[in-house]
Amino acid sequence: MYKAMLLSCMDPRFQPIVFNYLTYKKKMKGKYSSFVIAGGAIGVTSNKFRKWHKTFWDNLATSIKIHKIKKLIVVNHKDCGAAKIISKKNLSNKQEIEIHKKSFKVLRKKFKKKYPSLIVEFNLIDLKGRIKKFN
Repeated sequence: MYKAMLLSCMDPRFQPIVFNYLTYKKKMKGKYSSFVIAGGAIGVTSNKFRKWHKTFWDNLATSIKIHKIKKLIVVNHKDCGAAKIISKKNLSNKQEIEIHKKSFKVLRKKFKKKYPSLIVEFNLIDLKGRIKKFN
């Protein structure tokens, strides 16, 4: 049975990194379901993408019910197009990280309210493929 759900971005540059991270580093092959959307956490928290939010929450509720999900693993990445869209400008490294942190904070707050027993893990991939935790 599945134990986790992955929320990640659709950017093809990072798909192999995310797969390898979960499959080999976290040893979760066959133990997670995926929800892939532009911007990852940004896509499901920013008002710019409000129409997408319900789809995420409905999918999560279904995954919890069917797959007995106990944990959400969020993986955002640097050089994020969604972050650029919501900022409407070129971003410095620090500004982009703040956008990711804000999306993580909003998502954590909503999870505490809707699913207080669910574990949430936040990660950010840099352009060299390194993954940093934000918990």
